[in-house]
Amino acid sequence: MDMTAFSILDLSPILEGGDAALALHNTVDLAQHAERWGYRRYWIAEHHNMPGIASAATAVVIGHVANATSTIRVGAGGIMLSNHAPLVIAEQFGTLATLFPDRIDLGLGRAPGTDQRTSHALRRNLDGDVEAFPRDVVELQHYFKAVEPGQRVRAVPGAGLEVPIWILGSSLFGAQLAAALGLPYAFASHFAPAALLPALETYRSRFEPSAQLAKPYVMVGFNVFAAETEQEARLLRTSAQQSILRLRRGQPGQLPPPVVGFEEGLSVADRQILDHVQSCSVVGSAEMVRAGIEAFVDRTDADEVMIAGHIFDHQARLRSFRITAEELMLVPA
Repeated sequence: MDMTAFSILDLSPILEGGDAALALHNTVDLAQHAERWGYRRYWIAEHHNMPGIASAATAVVIGHVANATSTIRVGAGGIMLSNHAPLVIAEQFGTLATLFPDRIDLGLGRAPGTDQRTSHALRRNLDGDVEAFPRDVVELQHYFKAVEPGQRVRAVPGAGLEVPIWILGSSLFGAQLAAALGLPYAFASHFAPAALLPALETYRSRFEPSAQLAKPYVMVGFNVFAAETEQEARLLRTSAQQSILRLRRGQPGQLPPPVVGFEEGLSVADRQILDHVQSCSVVGSAEMVRAGIEAFVDRTDADEVMIAGHIFDHQARLRSFRITAEELMLVPA
C-alpha cells in the first residue's frame, strides 16, 4: 500500500438547516486541510436538481477550490458529458488549466447525474445513442490537442493543453472504453460496487497504451467514517445512510443530522440496501480504518483510492479525513 495514492471526493453536501453558501464554504475549508494533510487530489462531482448537493456548476466550484489552494490537484469526478457539448467542456477546463497549470483533472461520466425530466431541461433532448459518449470523449480529446492546419473549430483556451482525462464508471462499459482509449479509469465503488472486480479485470486486460498513459491506472472509490471510537463513527455514518435510503425512495433531500439508534431500527430490506451500497466502506477508530483501507487496496490492487465521507458535522468530517491521513502516514501523526 506504500505506493497507493489517496484523494478526496466531495459533492459539497448541503446540510439540513444550512444552505449552498455554507456547503461551498465547507468544501473550500476541507480542500485546504486536505492539501496540508497530503491528499493527492480533490475532486468534485456534477449532480443536478439535488437539494442536498451544491456542486452542480462543477467547473465553477473547481475554480473556486483551486484558487483557494496551491498544490493539490483539483478536478471533476466527474463531469457528466451527456449534459454538455464537448467544446464547452474543452473551453471550461482549458480555462481552468490555463489559470491553474498542471493542477486540473477532468473525469468524465456517461450518466446524466440526475432524473430524466432534469436531463431534458439540461439538454433539450434525451439522446439514447450508446455511441454518443465514446464519440464525445474522442471529440473532447481532439480539442485539447495542438491545433491542426485547417482546423475550423478549436477550444480557446484549451488547444494544446492536453488536460488529463479520466473515464469514470460503475460497469464494464466504462472499463472497456477507458482501456480502448488508453485512459486512467476510476470505478464508483463507493456507491455502486457490484461490478467492481470484473470491471477492473476488463480494464487491465484490454488496456491499450496511449499518448496520455503507458500502462493501466486504476482509482477506486471508498467510504471512510473515522472517529475516536467505533461507536462514534457508526453514529456519524447514519447521516449518509439516511440520505441513501431517501434517494432510493425518490425523496432526495439535504444531508440530515445523525440519529442515535438508527441502524437498530432498520428493516431487513433497508439494511440489505445499505449493506450493498456501502459494501466498500470502513467505519471505526483509526486502527480499524487503516485495516479496512489496507484490505480494500489488497483486494483491488488499486493505484489510487478516492475517499468519500458524507458527515453532517463539518468538524467531525475534518477529523475523519485527518485521522485517515495520519493512519496512512500522509502526514506525521
